Amino acid sequence: MSSATGLFGTVSYQQQNLGGNNQKLGAELQIGERQTLFDLSFTDPWIAGDPYRTSYTVNAFRRRSISVIFDGGEREVRLPNDDRPRIVRTGASINFTRPLTRNPFADPEWTASVGLQYQRITITDRKGNRESRDELGNLLSFSDSGSDDLTTLQAGVVRDRRNDPLRPTSGSLLRFGMEQSIPVGSGSILLNRIRASYSFYLPVRYTNFTSGPQALAFSVRAGTVFGDLPPYEAFALGGANSVRGYDEGEIGAGRSFIEASAEYRFPIISFIGGVLFLDAGTDLGTGNDVPGDPAGIRRKPGSGYGYGLGVRIQSPLGPIRIDYGINDSGDNQIHFGLGERF
Repeated sequence: MSSATGLFGTVSYQQQNLGGNNQKLGAELQIGERQTLFDLSFTDPWIAGDPYRTSYTVNAFRRRSISVIFDGGEREVRLPNDDRPRIVRTGASINFTRPLTRNPFADPEWTASVGLQYQRITITDRKGNRESRDELGNLLSFSDSGSDDLTTLQAGVVRDRRNDPLRPTSGSLLRFGMEQSIPVGSGSILLNRIRASYSFYLPVRYTNFTSGPQALAFSVRAGTVFGDLPPYEAFALGGANSVRGYDEGEIGAGRSFIEASAEYRFPIISFIGGVLFLDAGTDLGTGNDVPGDPAGIRRKPGSGYGYGLGVRIQSPLGPIRIDYGINDSGDNQIHFGLGERF
């Protein structure tokens, strides 16, 4: 159960040491209420003979989902046949990653990556029929055909100073990424997307339920898109991985956004922890800059905040996250997820 995808089931295969070379091969099929996906990937963690420990991942995928960009809010705008639009993404990517350190055996503080991705993005109804506009005549794709080609060059850097990647109590994590599309194929989309996030953690001891790590955790995320913007590529605000207390995408969808979160994390018993949190986010007034203004049509507010409490159940897959949030309108929401919010 996930707040973002609803109830789903997954079948996956993982080979962690292909050919005895530490290469990884993975395949996954997921079927759920809001999303169906197939993903196939291959990773070589160290290209043979490379002194800088460069790795690469090749990935092929097909994903079909009900996008929160076109869903939620005070009113539902649907396709002319009264169905909800589905976003179908079929594509492939290759990504290279290397640590920025002179010692390839040391834990890297800085890591850089570059990649290339191609997607064929189609808007369909439940039966797979292609659609380009909603019932009000607003474009759902960038071209009027209902299908777009999106080819992007991607680059990013990460600086990781956390003391523990799963349950950090000190240090910080900085991420910066940029994507530049190549205007080829249907739609000839020319966009530049920039995203950044910064999280830091402070060890504290405010409670004494049981022994274990406690921390104050803070996070800021922001992003913007220059140039063309297909509506399905807008930034969605609200939900389990955004502003809790709101449903997925319920705050809005914008060309730009900024979000901030604060958490107090503490142990309750040996395998269960607690969290107090406060989230806030805004689209910076850019909702109507998205073609068709999908958030404005659905009367989404564009900004909001939420607060609440949650529990973390430690499992072999990582922390199982259950949060109860209340938003600034007085509504409440329960969120489920895997892993910490940040």
